[in-house]
Amino acid sequence: MFTGSRGISLILAVAISTLVMAFLSLFPATTSTTLLGVWVLTFSISYLLITITLEFLVYREIGNIYSLLEKIQKKELTEIQDKSIKSSLSPLKRINAVINSYANARQREIDTLQKNAEFRREFIADISHELKTPIFATQGYIHTLLDGAIEDKQVRMKFLKRAAKSLDSLDILVQDLLTLNQMESGVIKFNFTEFDLKELILEVIEELEHKASKRDVKIIFEFEAERKYNTLADRQKIYRVCQNLIFNAVKYNHNGGEVRVGLKIHKSTIQVEIKDNGHGIPPEDLKRIFERFYRVEKSRNKKEGGTGLGLAIVKHILEGHKSKISVSSTVGKGSIFSFSLPLEKDKKAEA
Repeated sequence: MFTGSRGISLILAVAISTLVMAFLSLFPATTSTTLLGVWVLTFSISYLLITITLEFLVYREIGNIYSLLEKIQKKELTEIQDKSIKSSLSPLKRINAVINSYANARQREIDTLQKNAEFRREFIADISHELKTPIFATQGYIHTLLDGAIEDKQVRMKFLKRAAKSLDSLDILVQDLLTLNQMESGVIKFNFTEFDLKELILEVIEELEHKASKRDVKIIFEFEAERKYNTLADRQKIYRVCQNLIFNAVKYNHNGGEVRVGLKIHKSTIQVEIKDNGHGIPPEDLKRIFERFYRVEKSRNKKEGGTGLGLAIVKHILEGHKSKISVSSTVGKGSIFSFSLPLEKDKKAEA
């Protein structure tokens, strides 16, 4: 009965008014009517002030804190609104704001941990699937040979070649994983040298012309023949970037398609653009194509081969060059991948 704000206010108001009346009664001139009036007035004012103080500055804030703690206990942190800590007459309000801020920080940590856990689950599932294919294929060929097929020379050579091909795919996958992990951890160092980007791309196109010709895909390289496209970068890694992007443009193009590789100079940078008129990438997949093992069309990608790590490696290589890769695509019309590198002036031409 007396534990609420009104009960406490009543007790305190009676005590205060009684003390005031007792003090005034010490004076002989004070009449009983005066004492009674002072008691009533003191009681009313004390009761009102104490009730307001307890109700608005204490109990309400304690109720808010209790409600907040209840939500934290029930893990309903998403319902908690972020409030800044401001100076207040009530220290409880500041405590409430501190708890609120703490709860929001924990919610952000929980969201991050959930995303990381989901990423780990997807990564484990993806890597297990990628490793399973070449291992099971090799295992099948070897066991078939051990079961007696090794006596047939023609079958033996055929199965050994297939097993070797599966093991080569497994080796490429492991090497790509190691490369990506080393790049993310900063173990791999970049060896920056000056070279002509035009000559590098010509080498890549020459290497991929045979694969392109098998599908009747035409690779067109657009540049100014009399101009030097010197840049300062890690030649080996930029070679891999161009190789991966041009190879993908050929691989995901239709038979008889076209791949256009262009070099453009913009003040102090060289822009590399690889454009194809192939299948294109759906909008919902564009943001995820640089993730490990992410495939726009899993069945098609598996048919064409590849580890699913190429674009992730491309992204990290360009980030190591303080550059970014951009992509735009229209389903059924093709895709455009582009990135920029610094332009180095031709010192011989200036001399």
